Amino acid sequence: MPKKVLVVDDEPEMLNLMKFTLEQGKYDVVTCDTGRNAWAAIIDNKPDLILLDVMLPGIDGYSLQIKISQDDLTKHIPIVIMTALEPSRTLFKKFEQVKGFMTKPFKTDELLQKVEEIIGKA
Repeated sequence: MPKKVLVVDDEPEMLNLMKFTLEQGKYDVVTCDTGRNAWAAIIDNKPDLILLDVMLPGIDGYSLQIKISQDDLTKHIPIVIMTALEPSRTLFKKFEQVKGFMTKPFKTDELLQKVEEIIGKA
């Protein structure tokens, strides 16, 4: 059974690029374009990994991270923060489940490598 990755990003081009890249790596990919819808997507899909953008409409990535880390059903899911805001890295360092940071724009091979590093090959 392929490993499932939830990608949360409000930029359609970025969402499509991450989805395509991960599908090439044989991962099962679920996408979500708002922080508000992301919680339902996490509960419904039970992903093995979440790629989380920081700047999201509705609920931002930081607020969503807090919610994820406080719930017994989700606090074990590893997260990679995807951001163009390099300074936001320090905000997320305190969360044990944050296993990586990727600054946008990123190289697709580096994205696949980071995902494999955290959850293994699909």
